[in-house]
Amino acid sequence: MLRLAPLALLAASPAFAQEAPASVTATSPDGSLVLTVATDNDQRPTWSLSRKGQLLFAPSKLGFLLTDGIGLQRGFAIQGVERASADSRWEQPWGERRFVRDHHNELLVRLRQNESWGGHAMNVRFRLFDDGIGFRYELPEQAGLKTAKIADEITEFDLVPKGTAWWITAGEWNRYEQVYQKTPVDAVATAHTPMTVRLDDGTHLSFHEAALVDYSGMWLKRAEGQKFRATLAPSSKGPRVVRDLPFATPWRTIRIAGSAAGLVESDLELNLNEPNKLGDVSWFKPMKYVGIWWGMIRGDWTWAEGPKHGATTERTKATIDFAAKHGFGGVLVEGWNKGWNGNWFGHGDEFSFTEATPDFDLKAVTDYARAKHVQLIGHHETGGNIKVYEAQLDDAMRLYGRLGVGTIKTGYVADAGGIIAPGDTPDSVAMEWHDGQRQVHHHLKVVETAAKYHIAVNPHEPVKDTGLRRTYPNWVAREGARGMEYNAWGAFANGPDHEPTLVYTRMLSGPMDFTPGVLSLEGANHTPLASTLAKQLGLYLAIYSPIQMAADFPETLEKFPRELDFISKVPADWSQSHLIAGEVGDFAIFARKDGASADWYVGGVNDATERTLDLSFDFLEPGKTYTAKVYKDGEGATYLTDARHRIAYDMVKVKKGDHYRLWLAPGGGAAMRLSPDL
Repeated sequence: MLRLAPLALLAASPAFAQEAPASVTATSPDGSLVLTVATDNDQRPTWSLSRKGQLLFAPSKLGFLLTDGIGLQRGFAIQGVERASADSRWEQPWGERRFVRDHHNELLVRLRQNESWGGHAMNVRFRLFDDGIGFRYELPEQAGLKTAKIADEITEFDLVPKGTAWWITAGEWNRYEQVYQKTPVDAVATAHTPMTVRLDDGTHLSFHEAALVDYSGMWLKRAEGQKFRATLAPSSKGPRVVRDLPFATPWRTIRIAGSAAGLVESDLELNLNEPNKLGDVSWFKPMKYVGIWWGMIRGDWTWAEGPKHGATTERTKATIDFAAKHGFGGVLVEGWNKGWNGNWFGHGDEFSFTEATPDFDLKAVTDYARAKHVQLIGHHETGGNIKVYEAQLDDAMRLYGRLGVGTIKTGYVADAGGIIAPGDTPDSVAMEWHDGQRQVHHHLKVVETAAKYHIAVNPHEPVKDTGLRRTYPNWVAREGARGMEYNAWGAFANGPDHEPTLVYTRMLSGPMDFTPGVLSLEGANHTPLASTLAKQLGLYLAIYSPIQMAADFPETLEKFPRELDFISKVPADWSQSHLIAGEVGDFAIFARKDGASADWYVGGVNDATERTLDLSFDFLEPGKTYTAKVYKDGEGATYLTDARHRIAYDMVKVKKGDHYRLWLAPGGGAAMRLSPDL
């Protein structure tokens, strides 16, 4: 195996004496994907890709626009190429599966402009996997360009076959928290990634990026027909990205699979990130948690101080008692600190991340939790004000580290473009985007600071996940989509097809803190959820996170002892994961093997259409019999009426090769625990 150092080829090389090739090709390890890199009649670099003899992407341009000089787009010739390959296996400290295979072929294309266009050097590195492709720009050190001030990318994706896209609009006020649209590909406007496409022949694609570090997030803007062009999240500085050379951009990625399962089970973005930089991270343990949260979301309690304040010492201790009794590892407490009074949304001026409210004793609570073998999950809401937060960041993390708070939920509640960052002078501010270069830099600063004190981070209102959990394994989850909270808000509630769509869109980027487990099936003012009771259990298999919440009130959870027993036992860390049945936006059923035992769990979620599935247990170990405890929709269950509460239970013996007939209600779901017989 040959593996190239990340920046080993960033030095510009002299022009080769031999004639430069007009085009170069490379293939995936199995030969199904064929990449061609060339220059067109205007000497613009292009890439194209075919799969199994079918052209997927027509020649698509590469390059940059700069704010202070001629762009890197014309006048290029291929100067030389280098090739490498890799076939290795690496282990995750936690995840959907324990081991990941990295099998790819690599092509590095060295490009240089002629002097009339500036004479700049630009390298493009491609990695071809059997299930997709990634490529990134590498700008080497060179005399004519010391700092790249990037106005935008010219990166194109000219998709040829027709298809259907699932996407959300980029650049809108509500960031990633939108209902996914399903349209023809040629009806997409400007989309956040991941964007999922199913071609008319059944081929599945997902457009995204990997290793987003010190750069702006990529949006996909449809130029014409089915041709998309990368456009970068804005910056207050003018240029969307400013980087000193040498540097490499994030990888632009496309998962490519013949089925929905192939798309979901791909590890492409993880493989394009650098290995773990933190070393031993055994101090983080995947877990389930409860918390003081749902009461504020519904409006029963407040984050602000006063008679309805949620985060009191007394209530927190009672929640810790519940967690200890039922085997939950953590208790989230929001609103414990000063700064919530008044208008904090999009302001965050008054937040203290070290001072508690008068009715909350942080040390007493953490001491109490420790004695009960429960961990407090901390909370830092910034209101989008990273100027205030960064000034307190180290002190706040040090405090949590000293008190044994091992996981923290951060928040950036502000409209898109409303991040308040330090300006050029001490008294000034700069308004930035949630996925712009400045905020990308901020998130990594928080993660690295937290790691110093052995704290894991779960940001809400985040920048999208791009596989950086491999490099920084304390970056354990994110929000980055419409979560359970929307189900408390009446007209804003998620529909029954929301979660079956998330599986094939948002979840392709990484773990999500969706906060399932609302067994009452009610939001504020008794607003019903578009869910059956069984679906709430199925969410623990469909929406992966190494920290999984049971979001409902403890007293409500205890009214459902069978369901609570399942939630308390379902793992948050897996050794294997397989999508055994599902289609984009319709339904998703997973089989996942416990990372700490021989048990398997099966389950997932359905949209508004009832369906009957024939599930195969081919994933089980041969020669063993398993006892399956089944939680499924009861007869006549539907999310549309009070029948949403109907649930049925079953106990069956199964072995490899057996089948199980499973009915899924409208808005329904299912969950199973399969334990090998002794």
